[in-house]
Amino acid sequence: MPRYERRPEIIDALTPEQYHVTQQNGTERPWSGIYNDNKRAGIYVDIVSGEPLFASSDKFESGCGWPSFTKPLVPAHVAELRDTSHGMTRIEVRSSHGDSHLGHVFPDGPADRGGLRYCINSASLRFIPKEEMDAEGYGEFLDQVEG
Repeated sequence: MPRYERRPEIIDALTPEQYHVTQQNGTERPWSGIYNDNKRAGIYVDIVSGEPLFASSDKFESGCGWPSFTKPLVPAHVAELRDTSHGMTRIEVRSSHGDSHLGHVFPDGPADRGGLRYCINSASLRFIPKEEMDAEGYGEFLDQVEG
């Protein structure tokens, strides 16, 4: 199993938006993220640590303006924390190893798929297409990706 960790050289190479989202708990504008309309088969990993977070097979169109998933690919890689910022009480989602802010989870997802909606900023993710997963060291997750 690869070792996933927060790497300063990767943090230093983030774009201003990626840094704002992952390191300063920011949020990208709705419908602006590169993965909102991505329909390709593959997995989404933390842009900072590379830890696998979500599979395309769990992605769905929620209409909220951010990529939405029904569940994490590896639950241990996604930490859920109470967030009371902006006058609301929500559940923040962070990567466990990279400690990147990813977004929030809400209880309004598809009922037939568990009822959760992980609303995730594209800026916190890197997409690995199915055909590149093995070469990038994520072959163990191929059976969890459609197509």
